[in-house]
Amino acid sequence: MKTPPLRFALLIALFTTLSSLMTVAVNAAEKQTFVLVHGATAGGWEWKRCGKFLTDDGHTVYRATLTGLGERMHLNSTNVDLQTHINDVVNLILFEDLRDIVLTGHSYGGMVITGVMDRVPERIKHVVFLDAAVPDDGMSLWDHFGNKGPADPKRFVDGYMQVPWVKADAKPPHNVKQSIQCFNQPVSYKNAAAKALNVTYVAFVPKDKSAEERAKTDKSWQRAVSRGWTIRTFTGGHVAQQEDPRGVATLIEESVSDRNKPILDKPAETPSK
Repeated sequence: MKTPPLRFALLIALFTTLSSLMTVAVNAAEKQTFVLVHGATAGGWEWKRCGKFLTDDGHTVYRATLTGLGERMHLNSTNVDLQTHINDVVNLILFEDLRDIVLTGHSYGGMVITGVMDRVPERIKHVVFLDAAVPDDGMSLWDHFGNKGPADPKRFVDGYMQVPWVKADAKPPHNVKQSIQCFNQPVSYKNAAAKALNVTYVAFVPKDKSAEERAKTDKSWQRAVSRGWTIRTFTGGHVAQQEDPRGVATLIEESVSDRNKPILDKPAETPSK
């Protein structure tokens, strides 16, 4: 007995739909290896709650702590520089033999992961800059902000950056003073393979601020756009990963599949150069 043409067409359509749904489910369930890099004066502790959500979702998470900071503050020295911190993360990746990682950096961590991208692009699946510095090749963090030195010299004493949120008598976990050399040393971003990686740039935008205005003044945003990176915004302050760890964990998870699809919390103009 032959199947009527209409019924056959319906069966084909149903099979195609089910196949598509199964593919989406498999992709959604794909487990990732995340390497999280904190910002200036912080430590891996800053990512503890966000990392826990990622782990609970079945992912593998490495929370790097850069030399001299966090629980490694006993190694603090004015000799620590940006290259030291790049080596920290590169060696974490190599010694743990990590591959197809999702490399994520926050704030100053953008300088660090830029150097990591340049060194071991073959180990990286996707990169996420979370409210992070996006430097050009040969640029230091001070260059990134348009200065040849600290905007406020009072914050730099005896070779260290010392800011109000660094309290000498604070109980762990807490922020730690950081060597000036982390901020005045240039980063390398020359590797063609690094420039071919899939990257998402995320701007944390407070509720009372405008994403449109941020896009016009944010040099990192502008460089990300010029490089063809995916642009996202997330409602929150500069340390949104601590304010809303579940939301940021989800954001990072989604970023892996957001390649070249701008997703904004609210419309933002393409920044002018």
